[in-house]
Amino acid sequence: MDPIDPADVAAAAAGDEVAFERLVRALQGRIWRYLVQMIGDRALAEDLAQEVFIRMHRKLHTVHDPERLLPWVFTVARNKAYDEGRSRQRRPLELLGERELAGESVDPHVEVEVSDALDRLERDLCEAVTLVGVTGLTYAEAATVLGVPVGTVKSRVFRARAELMKTLNRGRHDVR
Repeated sequence: MDPIDPADVAAAAAGDEVAFERLVRALQGRIWRYLVQMIGDRALAEDLAQEVFIRMHRKLHTVHDPERLLPWVFTVARNKAYDEGRSRQRRPLELLGERELAGESVDPHVEVEVSDALDRLERDLCEAVTLVGVTGLTYAEAATVLGVPVGTVKSRVFRARAELMKTLNRGRHDVR
């Protein structure tokens, strides 16, 4: 995951388009993956990600602390997903996995298993584990996005991982 350069945040907020483009490149994959998880539609996630970056371009000057950028952008993305999701039913994730994030290929069967397991999670658990485990936000950043204490995020991620392991292990034992 590309790091966010605080100098780029300040420069982009001051109107530097090159710095803004660097920020977009650093964030676009993470925002897109998050939106795919939230709404289950790759093409729509791409459209919503563009809307997120348009809003970021317009409102970046309001982010005075560069460390607040990630939580702020993910909050914008979350709001876009919720606005979109009000009229649609959530569908399973099609892309997931830390190996895929690292550029490694993932067995399609494993992808489907993980996607199905995530889809069975309560929404608050799924969202917490997606923000921390897939997009790479810190617990504190995820807490800001979700509007809950850090301890709540840690608890949700722990419970989500436990549920995922139970579900995935159960599936392996059922096959044998």
